[in-house]
Amino acid sequence: MTAAALDGRAVAASIFEEVGAGVRDRLQRGGPRPSLAVVLVGDDPASETYVRMKRKNSEQVGIESPDHHLPRDAGTQQVLDLVQRLNADEAISGVLVQAPLPHQIDYRAVVEAIDPRKDVDGLHPYNAGRLAIGEPNLVPCTPAGIIELLDRYGVELAGRRAVVVGRSNLVGKPVALLLLYRHATVTICHSRSPDLAGECRRADVLIAAAGRPFLVQPDWVKPGAAVVDVGVSRVDGKLVGDVSLDVAEVAGWLTPNPGGVGPMTRAMLLRNTLQAEEMRRPLPS
Repeated sequence: MTAAALDGRAVAASIFEEVGAGVRDRLQRGGPRPSLAVVLVGDDPASETYVRMKRKNSEQVGIESPDHHLPRDAGTQQVLDLVQRLNADEAISGVLVQAPLPHQIDYRAVVEAIDPRKDVDGLHPYNAGRLAIGEPNLVPCTPAGIIELLDRYGVELAGRRAVVVGRSNLVGKPVALLLLYRHATVTICHSRSPDLAGECRRADVLIAAAGRPFLVQPDWVKPGAAVVDVGVSRVDGKLVGDVSLDVAEVAGWLTPNPGGVGPMTRAMLLRNTLQAEEMRRPLPS
């Protein structure tokens, strides 16, 4: 068996087209152009790369994307002051503070300072709470992208056993909730889970989001399962995921890495930006 690819690049391209059509429709109806403000603190190479790709995608769909770059030695209050200015700016649809932040900055304080209506990352406690009670508002981009990718390839979720490896607020917890709302039977595993390999082998849908290179081996995977590799680590100068490349010989579906979850995350960010604009400033029907 050789796994079929869950091609995030192809699906993301379709979503970019859909978002672009939505932006053009709003402009034709007299609405303002959506705008995504990105705050980058310091000079982390991976973050700078992500911001460049995000800017390119924003231009592609017609969303303005002003960048705000603060020095690496900026303090929490400097970031909070900038976030408050962006919150107050009516022209800004969404605010994204790029993580990771330098160690001296209180990341939680920054997240909580973002106007929930502009929280296109979906990480503010208000949006996290809405997701937890089954009334989602703005959903975290990577979890939303995972579900969208599985849907577009027709991977059945209802009644299936789903295992999520990783319990972060960014991916693990929210994707588990989204799977639960799609009527999957969900298990969340982590570093203290006994028999991690056995739990993974029982999964019809396996989401690997632990940040541990090549954690998931072929004998951890149920034949024919759909496997989503969220991990991003650098080994010997190369970016690798949480899933061994040999898993392709066992799984039924597998995300390439890169080219799987990453493009979907950016696509859902822009979809969230358009959604935030539509909710904050609805146009007359």
